[in-house]
Amino acid sequence: MALLEVKNISKSFGGVLAIQGFSLEADAGQIHGIIGPNGAGKTTIFNVISGVYPADEGTVILDGKDITRMEQYKITRQGMGRTFQNIRLFKGLTVEENVMCAFDPQSRYMIFGGILPTPARRREEKRGRELCGQYLEAVGMKDYRYENPENLSYGMQRRIEIARALMCGPKVLLLDEPAAGLNPTEVGELTDLIRRISGEYGFGILLIEHRLELIMSISDVIHVQNFGKTIAVGTPGQVQRDPQVIEAYLGKEE
Repeated sequence: MALLEVKNISKSFGGVLAIQGFSLEADAGQIHGIIGPNGAGKTTIFNVISGVYPADEGTVILDGKDITRMEQYKITRQGMGRTFQNIRLFKGLTVEENVMCAFDPQSRYMIFGGILPTPARRREEKRGRELCGQYLEAVGMKDYRYENPENLSYGMQRRIEIARALMCGPKVLLLDEPAAGLNPTEVGELTDLIRRISGEYGFGILLIEHRLELIMSISDVIHVQNFGKTIAVGTPGQVQRDPQVIEAYLGKEE
């Protein structure tokens, strides 16, 4: 059984079919890229998988458990981490505090510990800070843990978001256009980072990206969407040669 199984999910908004029968099977350690022109339904796929939108049809199974109708916060607790197209860091909080926000749902102390600083609460806070330091080091941001994110570069803020997603303890990590707004040097650094955390932590990664040089260089499998439909699935080499993919991106010669 695959770590993540997405079976024929569909989603409509009014009369518009945003996703039509999308399927995917991702194993631990695999990177699946999802590409396609604007409006192809890529982010809607992520929103259905992560519980932002309910699927009209189909099922989503994470590590053997059906999460199709599960609430979003419960899906996160089951092992789904995610970043978004637009950076969503909290202004006024430090880098460490932004990452620590994702630790609260998995803290292991009772409600009484939320009122008083019990030994269990202190132990959990120490464990959270240690994990936070580990993940910030993994993304190269440990030296900036006490900085405010708004004072850092866009590329650094992207890394902080990835660290926060790692803090959820994901089995599957969804990265929605992580290279958006980055310069070529930062894109190269991000590519190396995604490769490294995939190998180090061994979870499955789903990646939406318009930077084709990034997605072609690190994906094991690529899914190509166009107007809500999957028009190709295969290795980077296979999809690059697919006539339907070429037509979707470049148009059809008269």
